[in-house]
Amino acid sequence: MKIDLTDTTASKVNKALVQGRRAIGTPAVGMVLTLVIVTDEENAYDALKAAGDASHEHPSRTLVVIKRVSRSPRDRTTSRLDAEVRVGADAGTGETVVLRLYGEVADHADSVVLPLLLPDAPVVVWWPVNAPLDPARDPLGALAQRRVTDTYASEQPVRELSARADTYTPGDTDLSWTRITPWRSMLAAALDQVVCEVEGVEVEGEEFNPSCELLAMWLADRLDIPVRRSLSSGPGLTAVRLDTDCGPIALDRADGSLATLSIQGQPDRAVALKRRETSELIAEELRRLDPDDTYASALRYGVERLIGSPAAEAGPVTAGAVAAEAEAAPAPAKKAARKAPAKKAAAK
Repeated sequence: MKIDLTDTTASKVNKALVQGRRAIGTPAVGMVLTLVIVTDEENAYDALKAAGDASHEHPSRTLVVIKRVSRSPRDRTTSRLDAEVRVGADAGTGETVVLRLYGEVADHADSVVLPLLLPDAPVVVWWPVNAPLDPARDPLGALAQRRVTDTYASEQPVRELSARADTYTPGDTDLSWTRITPWRSMLAAALDQVVCEVEGVEVEGEEFNPSCELLAMWLADRLDIPVRRSLSSGPGLTAVRLDTDCGPIALDRADGSLATLSIQGQPDRAVALKRRETSELIAEELRRLDPDDTYASALRYGVERLIGSPAAEAGPVTAGAVAAEAEAAPAPAKKAARKAPAKKAAAK
């Protein structure tokens, strides 16, 4: 069931939610959290689809905040809120409210969202694109226990990793980190099978994928050894090679789906290591609402300390510097700047 509201208020949206639940015969609220998605019109459909699929595991109230850009000075001074309320089969296993903010109200999205949050339930804010460099200080991010960004969607992934280390607040996380959970699990399991000392590590992957830097930083932080970052044609992360005093260990995935685990003295094994959909990544992040200390430790290791990383030559980067460059760069330059490498890893 869908209910469209034009030039409305948060109070009327709440009433429409109650009306919709009664109309489909489910007046009880059985949702476990509020998921706030902050996006633009272009990416709203994909984000909504991913959230709807994830809601089968985590029934939630999904609030989609879309800030519409006003074309004229007169429009920018006129505030308006349009809403689309979805309940029942149109909203997965929870409720969905699409909020389109026009004019000055776009600068005060938190005042619109706050009355719509489920009482006494956790709040998660997700930015599929255009995430703030300091999510915890964002007005919407300040409402949440968990703040999910995606460095892969940024203009300069490697530099943004460095900036996020500077602004990290417990509760921050990154889908580029979530993407490598299977890799971290597989590598941890492989090292549990041998009693060896790791002497060197190489992480190989495509150039513009920050998950590779994150995985390299996690390994460097956990093993306390330098890690080399090398490039491949992808897709995504393609291989991790560990040199140990017992022989090499390699996890190689050339096709983005099936990987081969090789351990010295053991037969090679084929392992499923497919690239996951966004809905699976979001569902994984919603399973835990406590701070991810392993992510924080890997992030703070510093991408510039990786051997072969472009950030090593550029030196440390601050959040202020990245923000200033983003504001100064013209639109074509911003598109070109998106092609910058970055890597990250997850907790054991």
